[in-house]
Amino acid sequence: MDDTAGATLETLDIQQILGYLPHRYPFLLIDRVVGIRGDEFGVGIKNVTMNEPQFQGHFPHAPVMPGVLMIEAMAQTAGVIAMHAQKAAQSPKTVYFVTIDKAKFRKPVGPGDRLELHMTKTAHRRNIYWYEGRALVDGALVCEAQISAMLGA
Repeated sequence: MDDTAGATLETLDIQQILGYLPHRYPFLLIDRVVGIRGDEFGVGIKNVTMNEPQFQGHFPHAPVMPGVLMIEAMAQTAGVIAMHAQKAAQSPKTVYFVTIDKAKFRKPVGPGDRLELHMTKTAHRRNIYWYEGRALVDGALVCEAQISAMLGA
């Protein structure tokens, strides 16, 4: 049975993301969020390019996206999903990355890759949301982690 039956899937472009997150270049790490189902699920998209500043030093002759930036992109995706779900009920002003657990890095990510950040809500209490994240490139798992985000006033 399809668990998306009857659900409205939403997409947020970069302009909408900028409205939810305080991050700006060079630290805004997602380009789009697709397949959003309320605060339950969404997929952040990060198009990795050689023009990004981290590749000048990590590593110039064999560029690899730092794992910490993949985790930050997951946190930004989770924050956007939670903020977007709350937009009608209340007006949170910002979102904070609170915890990270069980982070694992499976394969390197580099320029030319399209990083998909699949975020699934596992719990929600008051203004804190917990998500399980899986980062994929061409369907292959490259990173996974559990994170939480807190909506602030």
